[in-house]
Amino acid sequence: MAHLKRLLSPSFWKVPKKEKKWVVTPHAGPHPKMQSIPLSVILTHMLKIADTTTEAKKIIRKGEIFVDGKRRKDYAYPVGLFDVVSVPKLKKHYRVVPGGKGLELIGIEKDANLKICAIDDKSVLRKSKTQLNLHDGKTILVENGNYKTGDSLLVELPSLKIVEHLPLEKGNIGLISHGTGSGKLGKVKELVKGTIREPQKVVCEVDKEDRTVSKHSFIVVGKERSAIKIS
Repeated sequence: MAHLKRLLSPSFWKVPKKEKKWVVTPHAGPHPKMQSIPLSVILTHMLKIADTTTEAKKIIRKGEIFVDGKRRKDYAYPVGLFDVVSVPKLKKHYRVVPGGKGLELIGIEKDANLKICAIDDKSVLRKSKTQLNLHDGKTILVENGNYKTGDSLLVELPSLKIVEHLPLEKGNIGLISHGTGSGKLGKVKELVKGTIREPQKVVCEVDKEDRTVSKHSFIVVGKERSAIKIS
């Protein structure tokens, strides 16, 4: 069982640093280790459904916790940006969103079966099919369509049926996912081409001021307003 020293754990895990020496570390999975939360930590320290890690493990191993509509029995499963955590027994659903100090959980109801996924990359396959590689490790095969890296998809869970294509273009609304301004909404004003040394950037209006952020730190969430609840 892999552990991480509590003093090194991200503050958004809400784990008391001096209570014990170790905490569960996320297993390898769809999200970067320090940009995700172990499922047992969510139950014990964020949602407080369980009092101890041992109790959290029992709940998870019984199959009572779902992530993105799928039952997860790994207590160290890495839960990350925009993932939906569901506890059917309690009729509760939560979405992981970026905040000023890192990832946060918000309660959701009507759109618990929906998720926004950013297109990180795409690959052209045989028979004119394209594989879209999403920010959460998922992949979707599409026939055609003007899908570009940096665009987002509104999908149904757990089928991953595409409900809406949200392109990274002027006028659309996006969320700053990392760094300064994390968790803030911005309206796209301009896309700045990248170079060998500099990544592509997005100029967006945040709180009535222009802010320039890396394309990789900006996720389109809607056209006139967010397509899902994110705050």
